[in-house]
Amino acid sequence: MKLKFAGIRRKTEFSPNHEVNDLAIINCTAENLIKLGADVRIYDEDTISPELIKEDLIFSMVQGPKGIQELFRISERGSMIINSPASVYSCYRFNMLKMLSGGGIPTPKSILTSTEISLNGQINEFSSERLWVKRGDVHAVRKEDVISVPAERSEITSTLEEFHKRKIDRVILQEDIPGDTVKFYAVRETGFFYWYYLSNAFSNCFTENALRQLAETSAEILGLYIYGGDAIIMSDGSIIVIDINDWPSFAPIREEAGYHISNLLLAKGREFVNSRL
Repeated sequence: MKLKFAGIRRKTEFSPNHEVNDLAIINCTAENLIKLGADVRIYDEDTISPELIKEDLIFSMVQGPKGIQELFRISERGSMIINSPASVYSCYRFNMLKMLSGGGIPTPKSILTSTEISLNGQINEFSSERLWVKRGDVHAVRKEDVISVPAERSEITSTLEEFHKRKIDRVILQEDIPGDTVKFYAVRETGFFYWYYLSNAFSNCFTENALRQLAETSAEILGLYIYGGDAIIMSDGSIIVIDINDWPSFAPIREEAGYHISNLLLAKGREFVNSRL
């Protein structure tokens, strides 16, 4: 039986500086599924609805709140959606950090705050000389959504005012952790895991298996199958998870990732169809 998939492209607003790469990975996935014998139809995030999408096997790069809401509506008929709308919403920072730390994943000290309120004593809770200020929902729409500032009240207050002017109501204040930054990409249940140094200023030693375990556990907590992320390797080799991203571009290793993603989708699609027989 030929499986019929719907693929949903990410709205370019949620692919800052990665528009081409995000499009390339979903196209690569679709092409591989077709080679494996499936039918694939591609839709755009900003036009989807339960009335438009008739397929019940869906792979999605949706990130925006409107698109997530539509995916929830589609899921009500029992469709298979990877990544699920619930898992993508879990990756919004105000959800992600709470869920990861609650699940035992080491994360930076972080505080969720409104861009309208006084900081009171919140800055005093951090020991680092600089803080990251990050929008509380989607990971980034523009470069100003994630910025590093001195841990001084005047600097942070000014930054919050700028976020508020852009109608961003909630932000994360996060400690700046010294160490080596690594990026990783993975496809759950396939064995695929790839990482590289984004910066290796300290050359701190760590074990790849420890990073893989933290990544896999983070994905399970958030409900993701196709994911990536960032972590800091500290001087003692311990690992702090900074971000988990739902369906990144996989740009450094796109062809291999596309192969594993398409095989995962095919296996999950067959499971779904068989469960309905």
